[in-house]
Amino acid sequence: MAFAAPLVIYLVLFYVYPLVQNFSMSLHEYDRNTFVYGGAPFVGFDIYADILGQDRFRRIVIQTAVFTFASLIVQYAAGLGLAVFFRRAFPLSSVLRAMFLVPWLLPVIVSGTTWQWMMNADNGILNRFLGLFGVDPVWWLNAENALAAVIIANIWLGIPFNLVILYSGLQNIPGDLYEAAALDGANTWQQFWRITFPLLRPVSMITLLLGLVYTLKVVDIIWIMTMGTGTSQTLATWSYAMAFGKGTSASIQYSEASAVGSILLVVALAFGLLYLALQRKQED
Repeated sequence: MAFAAPLVIYLVLFYVYPLVQNFSMSLHEYDRNTFVYGGAPFVGFDIYADILGQDRFRRIVIQTAVFTFASLIVQYAAGLGLAVFFRRAFPLSSVLRAMFLVPWLLPVIVSGTTWQWMMNADNGILNRFLGLFGVDPVWWLNAENALAAVIIANIWLGIPFNLVILYSGLQNIPGDLYEAAALDGANTWQQFWRITFPLLRPVSMITLLLGLVYTLKVVDIIWIMTMGTGTSQTLATWSYAMAFGKGTSASIQYSEASAVGSILLVVALAFGLLYLALQRKQED
């Protein structure tokens, strides 16, 4: 108990209490006055019913799903390809691998501002590059293209994480298996699908789960680039905008923001339970 007490106290103070408080706020009708002084009326699940019934909610759920799964698939595929590439030692491999960590190490505000400048419609480097091939300038950050813009930036941020985790997983696969497969006549592609990919499955699962949970709650890169406008609005940025993104008290929606946050938590928890079930099945 003495060893467990510090961790339990930390979890209760910084995880359990905020989650309980957030759920409680979603069941009461808060405004700025009741948020400070208390006395918010209890409304039960009326706020959830109102949010779930909005056409805007369904549209944002679709945008969140596209943002999350597009980012996950490309990040994982690129990270896995780079991990396999760097598995074979060659001159300057460690230096190049370290350079791929730069997006992960940079402050998000620097990355977001850089991508915002690169995607500028008038003088951004991406449009200048496309112009070399005769492509007209793309308004990356307008309402219609904003989702694609933030997906590209988020993929760039997430590739180093996938690279590091998957590369570590590859180091645990015995080299004898590849030597035996080569003696049996297996080519590089067959070795990947019959050895690398199956044995990397546990690491891949936890990588995808962590990436999913992180991507679901991404606010910073989206807010810096587009402020969550147009198609780039996700559940996380919508919740943030309702609670903190507006300046007038009339527009503050603490309870609605808490309800959307609780929905996000349930989604992340569902995928976490799915991962545990798949892991238990694999162990059996």
